[in-house]
Amino acid sequence: MLKRETYLSRIRGFYDSDLIKILVGIRRCGKSVILNQIMDEIKEKGVKKDHIIYINFELIEYEELQNYKLLNKYIKDKIKDKKIYYIFLDEIQKVDNFENVINSLRASITNISIFITGSNSKLLSNELSTVLSGRYVLFNIYPLSYKEFTKITLKDGKKEETFWDFVKWGGLPNRIQFTDENNIKDYLHSVFDSIILRDVVERLGLKDIILFNLLLQYVVDTTGREFSADNVIKFLKREGKSVSTETLYIYLDALCKALIIKKIYRYDIHGKTILKTLNKYYMTDLGIAQIKNNNFEINMSFALENIVYNELLIRGYEVYIGKVKNGEIDFIATKTDEKLYIQVAYLLDNESTIDREFKAFDGIDDDASKYVLSLDKVDLSRNGIIHKNIIDWLLENK
Repeated sequence: MLKRETYLSRIRGFYDSDLIKILVGIRRCGKSVILNQIMDEIKEKGVKKDHIIYINFELIEYEELQNYKLLNKYIKDKIKDKKIYYIFLDEIQKVDNFENVINSLRASITNISIFITGSNSKLLSNELSTVLSGRYVLFNIYPLSYKEFTKITLKDGKKEETFWDFVKWGGLPNRIQFTDENNIKDYLHSVFDSIILRDVVERLGLKDIILFNLLLQYVVDTTGREFSADNVIKFLKREGKSVSTETLYIYLDALCKALIIKKIYRYDIHGKTILKTLNKYYMTDLGIAQIKNNNFEINMSFALENIVYNELLIRGYEVYIGKVKNGEIDFIATKTDEKLYIQVAYLLDNESTIDREFKAFDGIDDDASKYVLSLDKVDLSRNGIIHKNIIDWLLENK
């Protein structure tokens, strides 16, 4: 089993903390595996099994514990002494009012360390922050990075073959067990359907599945392009769906809350402000994009952008689109005192393309590192701007 060290290394320092550890990610991205790996490490420290309480709310044997009062009693009844107990609550969003349980446990018991996972953005909301009084630390969990993917799948050094498989079918861990494309499609459809039924229809009460699918199809077909509500409404009207702007944004918000897509805002580099207009959307996993794609072949340039965007998130960066006076930088990525400017291209196969990608940085006068990433195998770095092969960049030790 692949040890997901990227996440474990960030979480280890909180194993014994009284802060609530929240792991959030799209369904089937590997949150439960990470919980099990945390439990294994805790056991290796000498913690006995009876001091580890694990509940997976997707298992039928724990169905009655979706009642928050019964869940509270169940956990409290298992705590028998003053040694620390480690509590793991997997897919906690299935429990209505789960926040009450967390607060009750924290208020009445001091010798506990709580870990929870969830598959929708309720766990990211300001509402949760208010209810838990800021006493938590949150970890975003993503499908496999390309580097993780190669540790499982790479054979005979065929990086490019593995890379295009990753581009096409994404990084949800369980899809790797299938080699037949029809089986992969069936698996990805089942994941998507479970997201729709459980995280959208049941929890958010949105009944128009056709509208939901059409909207997602549009987002997939226009990934990485400026989002226009007017264009979406025109598209939906051609498909026989007349919707208001308000309804459109309710459904778009539902896609974000189900963690299927992510919104990225623009940042005015010279004005140093975040802009709320003309944002873009990227897919959390390109495998889901593939099964919802109406054009049969995903635009590879935008797919590469999507992969770079996801990788930056996995590496812990906060990411924006960069607005400059005469255009855009694909990504500005920041964390602590580090800042990167990144342009993504498919191939730099002529002087016009090279000039366009490198001149995008003109007018940016700070000392942050500037990168152009493409699939070219020749180093075309110039004028202090670093050019790298995308595959090599994805495989770096970061």
